[in-house]
Amino acid sequence: MKKLLIEFLRKHFNSIVENWTAKVLQVFSDKLSEPQIRTFVESSIITFIDVIEGNDYRQADQYLIDIYTLFSKNNLNLLETSQLFSNGRFSLLNEIEKEDTGQFDPVILLGYLDGIIEQIFARYGMLHQETKMKELEYDRDRLASKLEMNQEYLENILHSSDSAIMIVDKNEKFISWNKGAERIFGYTEEEMIGKPSTFLLPEGGKHLEELDIIKEKSIQSDQTNYFETERKTKDGRIISVKLNVSRLPSNNGHYIGRSIIIKDFTEFRKLQAQIDQSEKLAVIGQIAAGVAHEIGNPLASISSLVQILQRKSQDPFISEQLVNIKENIDRITRIVRELVDFSRPPSYELAIQDITDIIKTALGIVKYDKRVRKVNFNTDLKASLPKVNIAADQLLQVFVNILINAIDAVEGNGAISIKSDFDRKNIYVDIRDDGCGMDQTTIEKIFDPFFTTKEVGRGTGLGLSVSYGIIKRFNGEIKVESKINEGSKFTIVLPLELN
Repeated sequence: MKKLLIEFLRKHFNSIVENWTAKVLQVFSDKLSEPQIRTFVESSIITFIDVIEGNDYRQADQYLIDIYTLFSKNNLNLLETSQLFSNGRFSLLNEIEKEDTGQFDPVILLGYLDGIIEQIFARYGMLHQETKMKELEYDRDRLASKLEMNQEYLENILHSSDSAIMIVDKNEKFISWNKGAERIFGYTEEEMIGKPSTFLLPEGGKHLEELDIIKEKSIQSDQTNYFETERKTKDGRIISVKLNVSRLPSNNGHYIGRSIIIKDFTEFRKLQAQIDQSEKLAVIGQIAAGVAHEIGNPLASISSLVQILQRKSQDPFISEQLVNIKENIDRITRIVRELVDFSRPPSYELAIQDITDIIKTALGIVKYDKRVRKVNFNTDLKASLPKVNIAADQLLQVFVNILINAIDAVEGNGAISIKSDFDRKNIYVDIRDDGCGMDQTTIEKIFDPFFTTKEVGRGTGLGLSVSYGIIKRFNGEIKVESKINEGSKFTIVLPLELN
């Protein structure tokens, strides 16, 4: 088998190169030049021969380094690299089909070559993953250093001006209260002097127990103590705070009270929750891309084998079933492609785009959500919309964000309509739902960062804020109309002449 494979690859070397190069050029001519593609194809076939002869995949290591350098330089991701190798499979399939000597079974030969290609691509994937991990570690260390520096800078600012600084005497009464404390808690110095230390505590026995611990530590030790806890403001809000408590000694060393520095930690906790959510989404995106590759790679092999069986089979029933299999493989491939496209980081490169295509892609993404089984999507997309110079990934993010909000509004059972139109100045895209609607107070806040009407853990409050910022960068606007229990309409307005 090995000798036969080597003779086959050498005999058809030129025709395989031409066929493979032509297929790659059809898809990747915007990223790779013809000489680069030809060099990749020729070195790939030579590597296949070397691996078969030597029975050692380590002989492919230098080849993998060379093509990784080429593909990284030209911004090809792992899925696109997989597609390059899939083109090679089809080129080999074409030559195998032509070789009708009766010396070998085409399915077995293709399967053996497929195994070699799979092993080489697996080694490429490991090289790609190791390099990306090193890049991530570098970025993590750089961001951690930057975060630490920002935290130190923030702490200096808080200590100098914005922290609540107060003193409690040995009788547990406030005897000092600064402007920072007034700003955080809402009480003036006159209101707080003489008040007991329990005055700012929220209701509940745990806070009284915590206060006893603070008093005990302050009396027994000169060491500064730190606590993360909660306190109550004048208007009744419960805020997250950090306490910095230090013992105040008299001239003879006896305890006469303690100083307290309080920092409002509420906003930090909100930001931390958003960062945690973003990290989870980033991990989900990476997992989605990996799963898509693991699904897509075997699909290419299955599709190749189905095509061989279609050409060989004379049985009408079997041919009909093979067509059905091929259609389902194509459907899975489309789903995988859309999943990977949406998991990629957004592109900020402007290009002439058809808004209708972006709308259809957004609909294709949200329709895979399990909540839309009873949702009717109605489209009225204007034919021949003018094309505009825009970042497609960013506009796709806007449409997906608004469509997901509409799905939440109808609670999985209703109607969502998408309509597009244009005039001499603008393109208009209306997204309407018949869901719960909003009152005027909510409408005024929906574009504020971190504002959300969803339960904790279901919404970040960033979707519409990010969408609003994207549309504004394109000199457009988002208009909102809504009434309680009558639904909502979001209108995205994009000028035809984008800067």
